[in-house]
Amino acid sequence: MPEIKADTASDHRLTIADVSDISAQKPDPKIRVASLDIFRGLTVALMILVDDAGGEWPKIGHAPWNGCNLADFVMPFLLLLRITSRLDAVKKVIGRTLKLLFWGIILQGGFSHAPDKLTYGVDMKKIRWCGILQRIAFAYLVVALIEIFTKKEQTKELPPGWPSIFKLYSSQWLMGACILVIYVAAIYGTYVPNWQFTVQDRDSADYGKVFTVECSVRGKLDPPCNAVGFIDRKILGINHMYQHPAWKRSEACTDNSPYEGPFRTSAPSWCKAPFEPEGILSYVCVTSGAAALVFSSIYALCMFQPLAWIGMNAMLVYVMAAEGIFAGFINGWYYNDPHNTLIYWIQKHIFIGVWHSQRVGILLYVIFAEILFWGMVAGIFHRLEIYWKL
Repeated sequence: MPEIKADTASDHRLTIADVSDISAQKPDPKIRVASLDIFRGLTVALMILVDDAGGEWPKIGHAPWNGCNLADFVMPFLLLLRITSRLDAVKKVIGRTLKLLFWGIILQGGFSHAPDKLTYGVDMKKIRWCGILQRIAFAYLVVALIEIFTKKEQTKELPPGWPSIFKLYSSQWLMGACILVIYVAAIYGTYVPNWQFTVQDRDSADYGKVFTVECSVRGKLDPPCNAVGFIDRKILGINHMYQHPAWKRSEACTDNSPYEGPFRTSAPSWCKAPFEPEGILSYVCVTSGAAALVFSSIYALCMFQPLAWIGMNAMLVYVMAAEGIFAGFINGWYYNDPHNTLIYWIQKHIFIGVWHSQRVGILLYVIFAEILFWGMVAGIFHRLEIYWKL
């Protein structure tokens, strides 16, 4: 990518030169790669923390609807990881997109069981099409193709001042503005009619029942009647959406909010409905800005090695730890009772029992027995030069 350097001539203009012309001023690639690895590792570690400790610490879990908790930063941080890697060929972009889609469907489509479940398999009528990796894949495909086809190779001179960045990336800004206009028009202009759904949760007393949600509105941003949910239901199909949205922990749904709990007797029917996690424009701006600040800080510091090791093998740690594949495998081996496993024993006797607190014990277990443990495993893999990349 071209870089900007100050021209010492009297006209004080900015010269956009090819990287080869300014190699002496180019940032150390080792620092750049290390900071990117640490950022990847931090993001995956953050995902493990909020997924596995968020139940005991709801303030770090996903916000039920309004607000932005720690868990809500994970998805945008993962998006930044994908788009920072520049590809020079469309076929490579498409190839990586297909790989992300494949692993997303395998891991979050419903086939793989949770760590505390012992069943495999998914009903193709209910497979989830848009998990985390799938959404990353689509966003990555669009952004990467825009970058490839709008990239400027020639050297240019631009006047000094902040407008120069808009001129240099005018095509990208134009595409972003078009996407924003389409998004705002869809959010506030789409008519959302009444809709029905069937409760798919087998543990629910209402399993199999059909409910109707009253809407018939435009421009609403509340859980039941927003345009995003309507579009997802039309494109994905309501049975292929996420069956455990965070809004079930909202005050409208449970008296235990922000913790999970039984639905209130007066809870609206939409509390039992599926929904794909989304974010409005303000959420996108806040979280993407936070990702840039964190990455910039890590670039300047670049010091914690276990996070760098996790970042070098981010896909491995994501699959085995964040998605719970390794824990699910270990929990598949039990003695006499499905809850009498090595993982439950470690949680109970080493962490929860010592601190006499479920919340503190689970938090420490996630930090030391998951994040730090997988940091060490990733370090061993790094020593052996074994990496899993897409």
